[in-house]
Amino acid sequence: MKLRATNDIDLGIDTDTVRFFAEKARAISSGVSSDYEDGAEHEVEFGDEGGDSHRHDGLAEEESDDMTESELRSLIADLNVDEAAALVALVWIGRGDYSGSEWEDALAAARSRANKRTADYLLGMPMLGDWLEEGLEAVGA
Repeated sequence: MKLRATNDIDLGIDTDTVRFFAEKARAISSGVSSDYEDGAEHEVEFGDEGGDSHRHDGLAEEESDDMTESELRSLIADLNVDEAAALVALVWIGRGDYSGSEWEDALAAARSRANKRTADYLLGMPMLGDWLEEGLEAVGA
């Protein structure tokens, strides 16, 4: 379903989908589990035996992060060409390459640079989630 922004821009991608991608991207970039409290998870305490008493299972956490990243990669790969271009255009607007009023220009540029590495390109951006949200806001969605 295509949604229109409040200023009548056809985004070519559902805003809920974009927000879901933003949420997943933040989870990937944060790398912090939900039970993280005041940095305590990363503190290592040494007991009387001089050993590491830290009970962190790093492998389990890494697997869940990898699962999130592979899930997002798969979702991005499943987008059609127009949806992928819209996602890239929203990121560019969100990071300030274009203004919200330059939606058509950003979309045209994203379409002209379309390739099969969209997921790699987007997931290489440490602020992907923020830029997607800011892009939506800038276009009035």
